[in-house]
Amino acid sequence: MKAVLLDGFGGLEVLKVGEAEKPVAKDDQVLIKVVATSINRPDLVQREGKYPPPPGDSEILGLEVAGTIEALGAAVKGWKVGDRVMTLVGGGGYAEYAVAYASHLMPIPESMSFEEAACVCESYITAFLNVFMIGEFADGQTGIFHGGGGGVNTAALQLSKALTPASKLIVTAHPSKIERVRQLGADLVIDFTQTPDFTDTVKEFTAKKGVDLVLDHVGAKYLAPNMNSLGYKGRLVIIGVISGIKAELNLALMMVKRQQIIGSVLRSRPVAEKGEIVAEFSRRALPKFADRTIVPIIEKVFPLDQVVEAHRMMEEDKHFGKIVLKIS
Repeated sequence: MKAVLLDGFGGLEVLKVGEAEKPVAKDDQVLIKVVATSINRPDLVQREGKYPPPPGDSEILGLEVAGTIEALGAAVKGWKVGDRVMTLVGGGGYAEYAVAYASHLMPIPESMSFEEAACVCESYITAFLNVFMIGEFADGQTGIFHGGGGGVNTAALQLSKALTPASKLIVTAHPSKIERVRQLGADLVIDFTQTPDFTDTVKEFTAKKGVDLVLDHVGAKYLAPNMNSLGYKGRLVIIGVISGIKAELNLALMMVKRQQIIGSVLRSRPVAEKGEIVAEFSRRALPKFADRTIVPIIEKVFPLDQVVEAHRMMEEDKHFGKIVLKIS
């Protein structure tokens, strides 16, 4: 089968389109003929050799796929060959065929294209898990989502507007993306190039109450302003550390305000746990995609042989929403 292969680890030059062995589904898996996948920032980190796949998963890049079921494992029930599905995968998305656990599958609503479906599983499930299941974000609360315009950020915004319409949403963004973030429904957009310490701005917006939740992928650089912006019993959920892994923490303030700091990753969770997360997402969020309340935002669709250009767009942060890779 045709797939994107890595010629070592490093920059864009290591990405090559070539031939790979077609995977075989285990008893509790299905084989999927992939129509589309998406580019996610962890793909870039894996390409650099810093984010290996979980043991047993494909070393081919790609964390989500949309396509049709080609074959069923012996123990799989409730699905049939030809079903349109979207799913998380531990790896292997940048290929004509991929295997996925049956418990991780979701049906693609008739109203959605394969390209739209390829955007859902990694970014939207990550956002749903960390905002609602871990962050316990509720209607009427206030949250800060960093990285305006990125895949997880736009997913968090759209999900919050759909599931907690009375919530107040603060987003930090590059000036080139501020207006689009505002149009997406953010109540306050902060230019992080002008206001790297957003504490005072957040206190003013919340009348000094602070926020209930911060969803952060920045890490060390934002630890202090994140904690200063959290209110009583507020939660900081960290899903990335692009600015570093070490920072000072005021433990006394955290204790007095009864705040929580929670670290979270999705890819390395056990199969059964991922299945439970997918089931909850399917129950609460998937209907919002089916009725087009939520429509994935796609910056551009690239053919497989333009994977280098797709990675370059993400590296240069020139996208808003998702970058899709069309496989077949």
